[in-house]
Amino acid sequence: MSDPVETFPLTWARALWAAIGRMNRNNGFVMASHVAMSVMLAVFPFILFVVALAGAMTGEVEIDDLIQIIFGVWPDDIAAPIVAEIRAVVKTDSTSLMTLGGLVALYFASNGVDAVRIAISSAYRDYDPRPFWKTRFVAVVFVLVGGGLIIVGLTVGVGLPAYFRYIAEVVPDPVENRFSNLLNNDSLKFVVTLTFLTFAVSACHIWLPGLRHRFVDVWPGVGLTIALWIAAVWGFSLYIAYFADYNATYAGLAGAMAALIFLYLIAVILIFGAEFNGALLRGPSKR
Repeated sequence: MSDPVETFPLTWARALWAAIGRMNRNNGFVMASHVAMSVMLAVFPFILFVVALAGAMTGEVEIDDLIQIIFGVWPDDIAAPIVAEIRAVVKTDSTSLMTLGGLVALYFASNGVDAVRIAISSAYRDYDPRPFWKTRFVAVVFVLVGGGLIIVGLTVGVGLPAYFRYIAEVVPDPVENRFSNLLNNDSLKFVVTLTFLTFAVSACHIWLPGLRHRFVDVWPGVGLTIALWIAAVWGFSLYIAYFADYNATYAGLAGAMAALIFLYLIAVILIFGAEFNGALLRGPSKR
């Protein structure tokens, strides 16, 4: 870890500066392109897999709720064209996806996870001794667990409001108003989304690299990643709304290119958070 003589702010400042330099020397920006493209290609297979899994488990899929969980934090201008295509794709019978097509979708969705594994391992300077089948198995498990958590989120998203409405109907008016405010409060949705993001990023830092890391070692980079993601979503939304005109540059590909650039920004932040953790773990003498 860092030199105990250094103060806390100075240690983090040095680690941030080292992470910036390491991003350039370690081809972090190039790796971010690989991650962005892999995730972009994995989005549709992942959606198809979750639809198939949810359809097999519950018999029906609330597409609107599914889209809200996955794309709720995306800027509207970027998510809209992708969501439109997803709605067109998932009109098919979801149970038919639980066949060879579902397995293929699962495999291609795991490519996005594997790209993140390579990028984070490189940021930590971890050597990954695991064979291909084991790293691919880890990626598939991540997709399965991610799909399961989304289904849990769908269940909670439907069940929790129904429970609050039931409570609000049988309690006195002052308490009813509190439940109604809680039910309609966007901050509740934000907290749920933030919890999912924190778990997902922490899992990527702990279990994806070649060497296992403890949460106590990775939480600074996880927190930095989440904070920068929130700022990036806000900033990119303003950029799309007031400055960018991708239609003039990419014509019919404007929606796809905007989404790819957004994913690239998200990937850069994810890798930078891992570089920051790597700098903290190596200490000032090895940065």
